[in-house]
Amino acid sequence: MVNMNIIVFGAGGRAGRPAVAEAARRGHTVTAVVRDPAKYQDLGAVDGVTVVAGDVTDPASIARLAKGHDVAVNTAAAMDEGHFAAAARALVAGLGEAGVRRLVAVGIGGALEVAPGVAAYDSDGLPEQARVFSRNHAAQLPLLRASDLDWVVLAPPLVFLDEGPGTGSYRLGGTQAIPGADAFAYADLALALVDEATVPTRSREMAAVA
Repeated sequence: MVNMNIIVFGAGGRAGRPAVAEAARRGHTVTAVVRDPAKYQDLGAVDGVTVVAGDVTDPASIARLAKGHDVAVNTAAAMDEGHFAAAARALVAGLGEAGVRRLVAVGIGGALEVAPGVAAYDSDGLPEQARVFSRNHAAQLPLLRASDLDWVVLAPPLVFLDEGPGTGSYRLGGTQAIPGADAFAYADLALALVDEATVPTRSREMAAVA
C-alpha cells in the first residue's frame, strides 16, 4: 500500500474523527485540521496524525496547510446558512493554489433524488428545517462542478448516523437515494471517504453512500 499525505478538514467532528482514524489505521500520514487544536489533543496522539489550526472557509489557510498533500477530505459542517458554499469556494481556490487536485467531501441525503430530477429537499417528506439545511449543504455542488478539481461528494442516507462501530462495509450509488438505507454509521462513511481518497472510483459527481 502506498503511503499518502491526506489532509482532513473538520477533523474533530463526528464524520472527521473516524475518517482521520481510518486513514491513520491504513498507514497514511494525516493532517487533521480543526479550529482549536488544544481541544483535540487526543487526535494528535494517534500515530501518523498531526493536528493543526485552520479554517475551511479561508482559501489562504487551505492553501498554506494543503501544500504537499496528495488529497483533501472535507467533513466540516456548520449550521450557518452560507457555510458550505463558502467552504466550497475556499477549497476550490486554496487547493488549486496548493496543487491538490483530489477532493472528497461529505454530502447530505437531502440533496439525493427521491424521484428522477427531484431532490429530497424539494419534496414534501422533509421538515422545513431539514429542507433548508439540505439546500445550504447542496450549495457546494454547483461551485464544485464549475471548478477544475477532481472531486466527489458522498451523500449518506437521510437518517441520523450512528456513532457506533458500523458494519465494516458500504454501498455506493448514484444521485438517487439508495432503497432500504434506513441506518448508517459514521465508521462506515469513513471507510468510503478514505477509499475514495486513496483509490478513487468516482469523479466530479455526487454519489449516494449507504
